[in-house]
Amino acid sequence: MTQNYVGSQIGFDVVPDALKVPDIDSNIGLMHTLFTLEDRYGLKIEASEDGQPIIYLDLRNHPDSNQLYDMLLDWMDKAVALEAKQISQDEYDQWRYHYPTPGETTHTNFAKVIPQELSDYLLSEDKKNK
Repeated sequence: MTQNYVGSQIGFDVVPDALKVPDIDSNIGLMHTLFTLEDRYGLKIEASEDGQPIIYLDLRNHPDSNQLYDMLLDWMDKAVALEAKQISQDEYDQWRYHYPTPGETTHTNFAKVIPQELSDYLLSEDKKNK
């Protein structure tokens, strides 16, 4: 049973991608997720002046991460608005659970795409007809 199926059965009102979460239920699983983000998107970690870890995207060596960078800017804008009490915690949560909503992002433009299952089916049918 998939997380998406379970979510739909119990009435979660979220986009399917919000239910596709890697193993972050343990510190080790979270660390391996961060390592993967480092490899794939250029996530970097450094020490701040007071020794606290700072995580950021290094676009110099990972130019393909520009879209992720823009998405992080969207997130930062909402987090700043929440901190400044310009939006409520509920509004912030609703934004996160439905992200991305085409036309409602500041930094990122999203096109509506067909579901992966439909795309796979169409490609397989196209191969059969050749």
